[in-house]
Amino acid sequence: MTLTQLKYFLAVVDNKLNISLAAENSNTSQPGISKQIKLLEQELGAHVFVRKGKKLTAITPFGNEVILYARKIFQNVNNISLLGEQITSVDAGILTIATTHAQARYVLPEVIQTFKLDYPKVKLELKLGSSLQIKEMVQSNEVDIAIATDLLDLTQELVLLPAYHWFNAIIAPLEHAIKKDFKNLTINRLAKEPLVTYAFSVTPETSFSETFRNADLEPNVVFAARDADIIKTYVKMGMGIGVISGMAYECDDHEDFAAISGEKIFPQCTAWFGFRRGMLLTNYVINFINLFAPHISPRLIVKAAESNEQSDVNKILEGIELPVKGGCDQIQT
Repeated sequence: MTLTQLKYFLAVVDNKLNISLAAENSNTSQPGISKQIKLLEQELGAHVFVRKGKKLTAITPFGNEVILYARKIFQNVNNISLLGEQITSVDAGILTIATTHAQARYVLPEVIQTFKLDYPKVKLELKLGSSLQIKEMVQSNEVDIAIATDLLDLTQELVLLPAYHWFNAIIAPLEHAIKKDFKNLTINRLAKEPLVTYAFSVTPETSFSETFRNADLEPNVVFAARDADIIKTYVKMGMGIGVISGMAYECDDHEDFAAISGEKIFPQCTAWFGFRRGMLLTNYVINFINLFAPHISPRLIVKAAESNEQSDVNKILEGIELPVKGGCDQIQT
């Protein structure tokens, strides 16, 4: 078995089983990739792909296991390269981060500003997407770090650190009739209004949908968007009541909206910081994590990185109280 065989195997996986595209992106030929995969399967004594004629149609269960080990191998190869780079470039490198629009817009600016003052030679690359897109970026090895709420099914790929708790905020036009009910707002009252919220919130498995379902109610979502600023625009137009993350409610928003914390209606959410399992943590990576989650010390970050299972990480961080991030303190609770 060779690194080349594993490299081409992962190339086919990352290019959605399209050998031609994998060959093009790997600067090699299609027959060359096919030959290396055949040699890999012969050596392993099992198929890594399901075939229909000459076409690859799926990854076998065995192939999925090989993917995990192959990614770890290349992570270790990358770590060896980093060891050499650290000798001459301790404070330089590239850090690729996958995150949501909300994190990039409302949480990361201050962290990145401080980080760049300390590490001006480190290039930061932000890749924005939905939780599903972030997972795909992690699984295709495109990013070093992921920051989002919905990452708990990536514990094989990432070491997950709890960053902070957050609640939804409920916003309405200043003169909307629902304002008089804010003091004792209930899910039943909210269900009577047309709602404007995040596109990812309307899927059945989210806490938003589950809250209505547990009350035997159906939310009347009339408009959904990926970005809180767009949601605010349409709430201001009078399209409906907005449900946004609390951190997205800014102090100058009180000029346009009546707002209340949704903590008595919707469950508490947790934002997670994930870095690739087996990743060699440079000083600047540890510093970035600590800036984002200052309640987790560099010593605990290193200890978490050495853990084999997420359950071990959870034990290491047991007892740490997470901060609660919200927007402007003018929001009602």
